[in-house]
Amino acid sequence: MWKFQKGWMMKIDILTLFPEMFAPLEHSIVGKAREKGLLEIHYHNFRENAEKSRHVDDEPYGGGQGMLLRAQPIFDAYDAIEKKQPRVVLLDPAGRTFNQAYAEELSQEEELIFICGHYEGYDERIKSLVTDEISLGDYVLTGGELAAMTMIDATVRLIPEVLGKEASHTDDSFSSGLLEYPQYTRPYDFRGMVVPDILMSGHHENIRKWRLYESLKKTYERRPDLLEKYELTAEEAGMLEEIRREKSNDIKD
Repeated sequence: MWKFQKGWMMKIDILTLFPEMFAPLEHSIVGKAREKGLLEIHYHNFRENAEKSRHVDDEPYGGGQGMLLRAQPIFDAYDAIEKKQPRVVLLDPAGRTFNQAYAEELSQEEELIFICGHYEGYDERIKSLVTDEISLGDYVLTGGELAAMTMIDATVRLIPEVLGKEASHTDDSFSSGLLEYPQYTRPYDFRGMVVPDILMSGHHENIRKWRLYESLKKTYERRPDLLEKYELTAEEAGMLEEIRREKSNDIKD
């Protein structure tokens, strides 16, 4: 259930060594959210909070390669932020994998703080501030900024009124648990490729069924793992059985 009320606004604070990297956000859906008064976003360069000659990193105790982010600059930058009960996100390759369901979860929070790391890793004590450790996937980026931008964009677009119509995101791939069905726009015939006749029919129920069938088909072909957790309706189960039969016949042919 959405907990938004009139006058509700999300507040996002980002702790980073490179605030300038977030400039593209101002030209995206995030910028529109700010213009509509639905989002307040602040960037904090935690190098400015470093006590030790503005050094934010140091060698790890016990030896080892690389440098670790020191706790002090992060803690002091965090303490300087006006906040109530924020959800604090640490961008970490070892964290929980980010997905659409996670974006929907974060979009209901009033306060989000993102901590973007660099270097080899973090002083473990930084994690005492954190509520969520999140990763984009099984690979390593130079820093957390790109991951934070991706998560913020995916989250902010889900706030009601940001996109204009709630249906704008409820039909997205993954929002329903399935991949999105194929879509077409003008012209009807482009270089011999024509729009499926059913979409030109004006028959809303048939169009709904076609879209559901195509969504199931795409998910079955490209991301069958999604179907393992998806609760099929009786209608969807019948469609999926038909899709499997078709695929089986194609293999035999």
